[in-house]
Amino acid sequence: MKILFIGGTGIISSACSQLAIERGHELYLLNRGQTTKRPVPAGAKVLHGDIRDRDSARVALADHTFEAVVDWIAFTPDHIETDLDLFRGRTTQYVFISSASAYQTPPANVPVLESTPLDNPVWLYSRNKIACEERLLRAYREEKFPMTVVRPSHTYDKTLCPIEGGYTMIDRMRKGQKVIVHGDGTSLWTMTHHKDFAKGFVGLLGHNRAIGDTFHITSDEVLTWDQIYRLMARAAGVVAPHLVHVPSELIAAYDKDWGDGLLGDKAYSMIFDNTKIKRLVPDYVAAIPFAQGTQEIVAWFDSDPANRVVDEQLNQTIDRILAAYEAVWPK
Repeated sequence: MKILFIGGTGIISSACSQLAIERGHELYLLNRGQTTKRPVPAGAKVLHGDIRDRDSARVALADHTFEAVVDWIAFTPDHIETDLDLFRGRTTQYVFISSASAYQTPPANVPVLESTPLDNPVWLYSRNKIACEERLLRAYREEKFPMTVVRPSHTYDKTLCPIEGGYTMIDRMRKGQKVIVHGDGTSLWTMTHHKDFAKGFVGLLGHNRAIGDTFHITSDEVLTWDQIYRLMARAAGVVAPHLVHVPSELIAAYDKDWGDGLLGDKAYSMIFDNTKIKRLVPDYVAAIPFAQGTQEIVAWFDSDPANRVVDEQLNQTIDRILAAYEAVWPK
């Protein structure tokens, strides 16, 4: 197929770009060519343009048409309006990358299905994704715009330490400093390697049964947050990390962005039923355990000093949160 990725060099999309090329698809990337961490894969054709500038995008797209268009960087309804304007009549499938954080939070039932209500009262990011989905569903119903919605959950690659603070937390572990784990560390979570996600995702492209429908794609491995932190520590060579359990509400009181990501998502157990994606893509299986992923992450950080960035402002915030917590619950 002839496929267009808007973006295509991000954490999730980079693996999908590579796999699409390996499977023989003709892949075009529409982007500004500013990526540094992940180069454009060999074989992809780059259309230089800015999707946030309709005229720039229109010039870059010229008279191209595509069997599938995927927007990896649409976050608000106005982004969707731009895409509708640009791709009506230009593609037979348009894929919007939403988020599993759009599901009901906290969930009334687990495992989460695609039919689980969309309702996130805390996190603006998630509410915007919901609004995007609603606009696309209306376009499908009113004009048969060939949309498909995909909801990734916590998906990572080797460049992303998927615990709050990234390398800063690894650095604290290695120095024997205290590291915050939200809640009591026992809530359940799902981590998905981007190469696993790609296997399910690329299989949806061009699939006529995916039109007008919604799918999440996640691993089936379920871990507690304590297990996630300890696996990350073990990969970093730390046998006994000093984990401190702090209520999510207290974290939110000191750091709104961190708190929104917790109270609007990570503070609650989220387990996903992947039956639907497996029905359309029968060979989909998530085969990379998080323990293996942590090894890749630490190896990437340790491969170059430039990768090991410590956020001193975050360190100060962590120390303030810990001081406030231990003033009430001394250890």
